[in-house]
Amino acid sequence: MTERLEGRVAIITGGGHGIGKAYALGMAREGAKIVIAEIDAIAAEEVAAGLRRDGYEAIAVRTDVGDRASVESMAKRAVEAFGQIDILVNNAAIFATVPMSRSPFDEIGIDEWDRMMRVNLRGTWLASRAVVEHMRKRSYGKIINISSGTALKGSANRIHYVTSKAGVLGFTRTLAMELGKDGIRVNCIAPGSTLSEEDPDEKTVAMRERAAGERALRRVQKPEDLVGAVVFFASADSDFITGQTLVVDGGACLH
Repeated sequence: MTERLEGRVAIITGGGHGIGKAYALGMAREGAKIVIAEIDAIAAEEVAAGLRRDGYEAIAVRTDVGDRASVESMAKRAVEAFGQIDILVNNAAIFATVPMSRSPFDEIGIDEWDRMMRVNLRGTWLASRAVVEHMRKRSYGKIINISSGTALKGSANRIHYVTSKAGVLGFTRTLAMELGKDGIRVNCIAPGSTLSEEDPDEKTVAMRERAAGERALRRVQKPEDLVGAVVFFASADSDFITGQTLVVDGGACLH
């Protein structure tokens, strides 16, 4: 590895499972100190302990991204442990590990709609609020939001999820405009259909395989396919890039 993130401290929300776990490992290998911010405390500690066993610096912090006090406590813990916050990956979402219903728009319950927005959109906002004060002190920071390719092309029977991820696109552009003067870059990754489930059943595997047939690179997308993009946005290689969305889907959505 190139150690492009040497000396940096990175928080990954939802870092205890799936793609978030892959982000954490990839960024640690590039030299970052890692904070696993995850509502599943057991999974968070397992990932952090695994990183420490491999010689990396990492802590786990149980975090509910939809709760302001929780994310503020998470940011405080990160600074106490490592002295600073350089990178935030807003990855926590309701989708796979925390499942959602796949129903027509008029059959989705109001409670589920509100819960989706609380985690996927409000959580991105609150986590960003919690870290920005620490980034401003050093006139440097990287916020990397995770949207979805579904926000660019639509996807039936999951309108609450797609709407939340479309909101992340606008949030990214607006926050980039606000924070540029502070030396903080804000970018977004839009993954394609990814086999992020840790123990997928046959139905899930078949769904991911069908998605592979719709992309230029005809294979199933894995969490590791997204690591390069997140490291790029977290590193100095992207210091003059902000407000952008990088689609990582093997060529399913060409734009």
